[in-house]
Amino acid sequence: MFTALRLRQKLAEASGLDWDLSASPAIPAGQVGVALRLAPETGLPREGYRLRVTPAGVEIQASDAAGIYYATCTLVQIVQQSGRSLPGLDILDWPDFAVRGVMLDISRDKVPTMDTLYNLVDRLSTWKFNQFQLYTEHAFAYRNHPVVWAKASPVTGEEILVLDAYCRERFIELVPNQNSFSHMDRWLSHPEYSGLGEISGSFESPYGTIPPFSLCPSDPGSLALIDSLYDELLPHFTSHMVNAGCDETFELGFGRSKAEVDARGEGPVYLEHLLKIYRTLQRRGYRMQFWGDVLIRHPDLVRELPRDIIALEWGYEANHPFEEHGAEFAAAGVPFYVCPGTSSWNTIAGRTDNALGNLRSAAENGLRYGACGYLITDWGDNGHWQVLPISYLGYAAGAAYSWAYEANLDLDLRAAVSRFAFDDPSGAMGSLAYELGNVYKTVSYLPENYSALFRILQKPTEYIQKIAAEIPGEFFFGSEAAIDQAMSNLADSQMSGLEANLIEDEFRQTAALLRHAVRRGRWLLEPSGGEGERKALNADLSEIIANHSRLWLARNRPGGLEDSLSRFETAKADYA
Repeated sequence: MFTALRLRQKLAEASGLDWDLSASPAIPAGQVGVALRLAPETGLPREGYRLRVTPAGVEIQASDAAGIYYATCTLVQIVQQSGRSLPGLDILDWPDFAVRGVMLDISRDKVPTMDTLYNLVDRLSTWKFNQFQLYTEHAFAYRNHPVVWAKASPVTGEEILVLDAYCRERFIELVPNQNSFSHMDRWLSHPEYSGLGEISGSFESPYGTIPPFSLCPSDPGSLALIDSLYDELLPHFTSHMVNAGCDETFELGFGRSKAEVDARGEGPVYLEHLLKIYRTLQRRGYRMQFWGDVLIRHPDLVRELPRDIIALEWGYEANHPFEEHGAEFAAAGVPFYVCPGTSSWNTIAGRTDNALGNLRSAAENGLRYGACGYLITDWGDNGHWQVLPISYLGYAAGAAYSWAYEANLDLDLRAAVSRFAFDDPSGAMGSLAYELGNVYKTVSYLPENYSALFRILQKPTEYIQKIAAEIPGEFFFGSEAAIDQAMSNLADSQMSGLEANLIEDEFRQTAALLRHAVRRGRWLLEPSGGEGERKALNADLSEIIANHSRLWLARNRPGGLEDSLSRFETAKADYA
């Protein structure tokens, strides 16, 4: 019934069509606009459907309710493009990947409002995603651990119950996600939990100096803490899958577990703790997902994993070895998802070309080696400065590649994103997002997992001077011209959705941040700009910070905003 009502509403919005609903099969064919038929006998694959448009009307068949829903999503997309004059067609369609998901980071400062989550779930469901995760470190309101989330504006248990039901209506499984080994710095910073850490001081990780970050696996209190979190978190979800995290255990073997790791090796110590978490979830009747980055360095240990665990093979560069790692998991008989990313974080505007290469490679190699899922990650590292619409291009591309990879390789992504993400039939907003996301390439320094322009805004003078000294010639290659060219699309936009004004403001803010990064970089490299430029940069940054706060609160809760704003402190100090 929900699917039929939603179809009726969407058809009315798209073309003015407004048909009565009926459950009777006895109505004459000429009086039926759209017939929805559950027909298991057709043998259609799970979530697959047949959609036919003939002079007699529209007929949808599927072997399950999800297939009916996805067929109605396709029909609405056709109506949005064709209006009342539907073309005759016969579509037979089903997904390449059984699981097609998005994981949104809500623990790097930015916790979305419920309205933002509802709108995002609506969008993802119409793009045929069927799994959603909220990446959590400290942003769930654990009643037994209030000190950890006190300033985070966390998601509550009641909100999860409501969101879970909302997702189920749209054939999305809301999977609980709680990091359970590393990324525990928000916990270990408090005296109540600091004794559980692997180390007690700072540590030099591949990403720079970090505070205590991982639980000590040999401390029984570590597992007791995680057990208590599961006890409180999991009953709010109907899913019996859990993403337990366990990635990037940088300090393992450099602190309290050093003697054990020296004696047995990093891999066995890691695996032992992983299996303790696995067993505590198995006892509860849950299937465990975990990030596979640590164990993939120990292929012999991959073969010791239980066969009902799911490894999450993640990597965010276009050249990430999905083929090599997928082959390892497949050879070991371990189920796995491929997990590319939107390339939105640490960038301001995204990295379009890298994102598309990463998303395509994940789909191609996931299919080649039998991955059972495709999970797009969307992180918020270092202040979560990127606005949500920056991720729409990656979501849309991943939706297309995970549903039907070969069929969508030649997809006109600009046009699709423009129409179905920005409600803009002109194609302008899709072009804007695509081109602004490639501004990162106009800087001659192209690091992995972030853009140079982002770092220029957050790093001190010495950083850009060091990088520029290593690069011959002009550091910025037409960056400002590329920003202006991308933003010129705004004049041709025909956005009509409820969020049109907000999205326009968000992209103007994104462009302002990019322009400021270019100006700041040149000023740091050529201090001859003088007092006038320093004052101009200071005034410009003050306006950017004010808009950052305003736009943050348009989609997100206030908790975390102060931490995000603190990331501007280096630049503010330079201009003071």
